[in-house]
Amino acid sequence: MTKPISGLTGKAVEPPPFEDNKVDDSKFKPELSALDIVRITKTAGGIIIFPFGPIDTLSPVHPVGKGRTNTTLISATIDQTDAATPFASFGVGGVVSNHFEPVAYGITGPATYVVEFDILTFGSTTLNLSAFAGAGTVSNAGNKVVNGQATLQLVMHSVPNTQQTWAAVQTVSGSSWQWFRTRIKFPDIVINPGVLGH
Repeated sequence: MTKPISGLTGKAVEPPPFEDNKVDDSKFKPELSALDIVRITKTAGGIIIFPFGPIDTLSPVHPVGKGRTNTTLISATIDQTDAATPFASFGVGGVVSNHFEPVAYGITGPATYVVEFDILTFGSTTLNLSAFAGAGTVSNAGNKVVNGQATLQLVMHSVPNTQQTWAAVQTVSGSSWQWFRTRIKFPDIVINPGVLGH
């Protein structure tokens, strides 16, 4: 059973017509705050400084990055690259999988990455987040119930620079959904985790 979206009855919500499909990027709110990411990437003492901004952003209009960094869309019902906000739509069995090769971006050692999927669901939808980090580890994977616009995040810890990784979001149940982009980035800049109570 789907939960109604702001004032709607239990009816499934249809995607907007092509000409009206413009998404407000300011409404994508991260699932994890910078403080949450600090807590799950906690290191022993000292000052931590990470680069700022995404390493790459993959989308329907930029599906391939450097090296083996790429996007795989499985069971997409549409891949609309000329929309006001390009998107790929999915129903049952839909998957967005992004591969990332750190060394292709000049990264020279093990690092921690945050992978962010900007999505929009048309009713209550259960999506599964999964990833492969090689010798590293993954945090925040598992099923997420989403209703509306969201940014789902995975954290891949201690990934060797030569490791080809992947992160994916997959339909488990519920309404149709759209994927707009995936950002691969370092965790937000944190000057001293000790100040934050660690």
